[in-house]
Amino acid sequence: MHILVAPNAFKNSLDAGKAAEAICKGFQQSRLLCTTTCFPVGDGGDGTAALLLRYMNGTTVSAAVHDPLGRIISSSFGLTDDNKTAVIELADASGLKLLQPHEYDPLHTTTYGTGELIKLALDKCVNKVILCIGGSATTDAGTGILQALGVKFCDDKGNDLTQLPVDLKMLAGIDQTGIDARLRHTELIVLCDVENPLLGVNGAANVFAAQKGASKNDVLQLEACMMQLRTVLFDETGKDMATVKHGGAAGGVATGLHAFLNAELVNGIDYFLDVTGFEKALQNAGLVVTGEGSMDAQTLQGKAPFGVAKRAKEKLVTVIGLAGKVPLHIDEDLQKYFDILLPIGNEAADIKTAIENTYDNLVRTAEQVGNLLAM
Repeated sequence: MHILVAPNAFKNSLDAGKAAEAICKGFQQSRLLCTTTCFPVGDGGDGTAALLLRYMNGTTVSAAVHDPLGRIISSSFGLTDDNKTAVIELADASGLKLLQPHEYDPLHTTTYGTGELIKLALDKCVNKVILCIGGSATTDAGTGILQALGVKFCDDKGNDLTQLPVDLKMLAGIDQTGIDARLRHTELIVLCDVENPLLGVNGAANVFAAQKGASKNDVLQLEACMMQLRTVLFDETGKDMATVKHGGAAGGVATGLHAFLNAELVNGIDYFLDVTGFEKALQNAGLVVTGEGSMDAQTLQGKAPFGVAKRAKEKLVTVIGLAGKVPLHIDEDLQKYFDILLPIGNEAADIKTAIENTYDNLVRTAEQVGNLLAM
């Protein structure tokens, strides 16, 4: 049996590469006569850019930019396709991983540093930018990125708003005349892993801001700021940020870049699998094993394991999903894509302990699955 091992990252524990390594190790230690291929995947979440560069034989360029709170940090972006395509990880400049928990503050954290990375990539004469937007520390609808690229957000006196996103409640006008002209000739592709809109109960502020440190009052303020941005842009251009699919991804970055820069918003895992040659790797597989930290109904809303499983089932290949957390009750929709869904925990443990043991738990679970198949 040839097994294609294609997991996503296990959040706060293992990157996708390490997760794939652990699963392959488990099968190789089992009694099953098999070969394995490690094919770690990403859906636009934190770590996707590094995987894309690995599969596409890219190079890395170091850069000094501002972090979400405006401090200078060392970051990087990638170049591929004979240096004509830049691959940028938003989290490397504007990610939650760059902050200590006590620094989480989505009323004031911005994506400005990611805009600086895009500008530096333009300096390298790229004609395409692939932006992976998972893991953000922000809910600024991409206004930080846009500021770095020349957009001005002004109050009713024409003064620039300097404290974004919280100052967006005073937004009265948007000046796009200074936007970097090179963007007109640059294809901008944004990899999204959620379909949520910008506004409303399923929007960027209400669903995701709390994970970034927002209180209930902060969420209300952020929603009001996003509403004001949407209203002003609609009044000035007729573009409606509220109707954009994927618009709530990364605190609204997706809809901001789509509305202002005509960015193409794509399903992250589908784009990833297309450009990395997944179909070829799938050809010889008799079994596909995928997974991530938690697998539930949300997995079917564009997450990496779903993208992998969907393509495997189209080829009538059996799929096993491994996760730290799975639903207590059988989910019929998940069963359509995952023949077997297994939690990797071995004994009762708190979250911290479970996260620390993810690698070993993946090895052990894969080994036991291999032994079962061998029987």
